[in-house]
Amino acid sequence: MKLPFDLPFAAGPEGPAADAGWQDAPDRKGFFTDTSICIGCKACEVACKEWNGVPQDGIYELLGSSYDNTGALGASTWRHVAFIEQRVPRSAPVDLGMPSFDRPGEKHDHQARDQETGDFRWLMSSDVCKHCTNAACLDVCPTGSLFRTEFGTVVVQDDICNGCGYCVPACPYGVIERRNGPEGTKNVGIAQKCTLCYDRLGAGKTPACAQACPTESIQFGDVVELRERAAQRIRKLHEQGVTDARLYGADPHDGVGGAGAFFLLLDEPEVYGLPPDPVVTTRDLPAMWKRAAIAAAGLAAVAVASFAGSRR
Repeated sequence: MKLPFDLPFAAGPEGPAADAGWQDAPDRKGFFTDTSICIGCKACEVACKEWNGVPQDGIYELLGSSYDNTGALGASTWRHVAFIEQRVPRSAPVDLGMPSFDRPGEKHDHQARDQETGDFRWLMSSDVCKHCTNAACLDVCPTGSLFRTEFGTVVVQDDICNGCGYCVPACPYGVIERRNGPEGTKNVGIAQKCTLCYDRLGAGKTPACAQACPTESIQFGDVVELRERAAQRIRKLHEQGVTDARLYGADPHDGVGGAGAFFLLLDEPEVYGLPPDPVVTTRDLPAMWKRAAIAAAGLAAVAVASFAGSRR
């Protein structure tokens, strides 16, 4: 797999699990989320919390922004369903030749009014950790609490994480966080995020969110197969005139080497709160260390020359 940058720790063509040292690893698992059929029921959020024991984080309180109640992904929100309201201009009405009238003394351009008022549409999307092929959170973790599973996913080990928080700014999507909460809350201070239900995968089961989704907006399976399915879905939508449909995170040549959880979107990524061109934040580390080593060697040479000159 050729990446747009050269990383000594970038995943190779056999996939991230093989590069992490897993022998005879199964096919890489992931999610394909088709937002065009998401109905915003939030069953995935509830199923995730119930199965993983994720504490409530204001789930019963509306934020006042649309019908959302969780706001964004976080340490206590591993699945977040966004509700995005959009005003869509109405298409030009068809003149059926029917009689119409205005109230006495008033004249209105009904067609102009309809175009100005427009209609609303909902964009709903269930967001989750992307389980990147090249995951910066893994690169910066000093304790090894973050590890690559045999399924190619990225998981936090609660009993090893020391809460340093290095992984938080490293994530280009802003997914991982340290958990806050009152006394007695589970794993306070520990980095938390979606595990793609690692325990369920080991038992041959579907992740809880995908199992609970009533419309199959969240589809679970082998990443290669899901990418093919997503491409077919895009072609079908384009044939039906939905030209704004696009895939996000499915390209293995993007800035993170492709995501294990990718999405079909109906608008620009920024509309959904996603970065338009994410790049693994540790991309420049090799060059930075190289320059630092060159600078250190130069300073050492100057110091030696100065010391030698002073003794003459």
